[in-house]
Amino acid sequence: MQLDTASLWIMIAAALVLLMTPALGLFYGGMTRSTGVVNMMLMSFSAAALSAIVWILWGYSLSAGQPAIAGIIGNPFSDIAMHNTEPAGLLTAGFSGTFALISVAIISGAIADRSRFAPWLLFVPLWVSLVYAPVAFWIWGGGMLSEDGFLGSIFGEAIDFAGGAVVHTNAGVAALVLALKLGQRHNFHDRPQPHNTPLVMLGAALLWFGWFGFNAGAATTVEQAGLIWINTMGAPAAAILGWIFVEKLRGQRPSSVGVASGLVSGLVAITPACADVAPWAALLLGLIAGAGSAWAVNLKWKLGYDDSLDVVGVHLVSGVIGTLFLGFLALPTESNAGGLFYGGGMGQLVAQFMTLLVVLLFSAAMTWVIATVIEKITPWRVSAQTEIEGIDAAEHNESGYLWAENKA
Repeated sequence: MQLDTASLWIMIAAALVLLMTPALGLFYGGMTRSTGVVNMMLMSFSAAALSAIVWILWGYSLSAGQPAIAGIIGNPFSDIAMHNTEPAGLLTAGFSGTFALISVAIISGAIADRSRFAPWLLFVPLWVSLVYAPVAFWIWGGGMLSEDGFLGSIFGEAIDFAGGAVVHTNAGVAALVLALKLGQRHNFHDRPQPHNTPLVMLGAALLWFGWFGFNAGAATTVEQAGLIWINTMGAPAAAILGWIFVEKLRGQRPSSVGVASGLVSGLVAITPACADVAPWAALLLGLIAGAGSAWAVNLKWKLGYDDSLDVVGVHLVSGVIGTLFLGFLALPTESNAGGLFYGGGMGQLVAQFMTLLVVLLFSAAMTWVIATVIEKITPWRVSAQTEIEGIDAAEHNESGYLWAENKA
């Protein structure tokens, strides 16, 4: 069978999304202390490795197989990706698998500098299997939040083109749970600063590059792909301005980490909406998300939860903003009446809200259970001495820099 253009694009898009997980490692790695950069990057790489294995063996089937257990999950034995030799099925499994990789890797930023590596290796396959795959099935695989599902038929089907709820809200609330579970770092109130801002900016740039595959990979027409492309370019650009504006209101100067975080917040927000809002609305969404996330990251200092690298403020908050935004400004299509401001009524907003509520509650509860079980098996936290001296040497017998042992 000859390779067609559509299949080739899916392969390229999947490669772009795959790049995002090591890019996230760079982004997170630069934001940690110099004595934790190795550990942070290895958490992203190990998340990719373990998630890929899970996805091939049973994860894809859980998220896209024939409904099982009253439609709550896909049958893990119904369509095992590694036994499926049908080309289109393998391409779909491969592309969707890269979303699982980046989703669980996102969570790692909330527990930087204080999580032992062994519990993380246990957490990744459990979370992908018991949290990510079910949510993906409910929304994308024909499960209970889809149009024909139990909840979808009552409240309506939410729009989540590339993962505002499945990826970012899901991972963001899991990050909050782990941050609460592990507690504050010893130097939390000193507000630790990123040790390598160029590394942060490089990671953000590669994330933006990969995000065009993340959002546009599932496009089915040239018109849809063009809309997604413009929106994926515009929303993060506007979000940078929104973040800088909030920094200015606080009396701060524009910062490289702020620009990088604003960029990511805009990308997160446009993810669910990329194919369903007009370009002007994407700019508005980016502006709101950038400002909203810039405001939200300061909540951790007021409320006392130690979300090390602002996963909650960026991914959870902007994921929720982008998902709810569709209830107001989703474009009317053949399959839905559009958002409230397009005359579609409250239906789409209710569907967006209910989907978020289900994902938030389920992800929080299941993540807490998983984390608690792991805690019974092996301690999550490194020792106080290891945390002060740096996690890289204790956990990996490595250093990111020759001078790292002299720089806290």
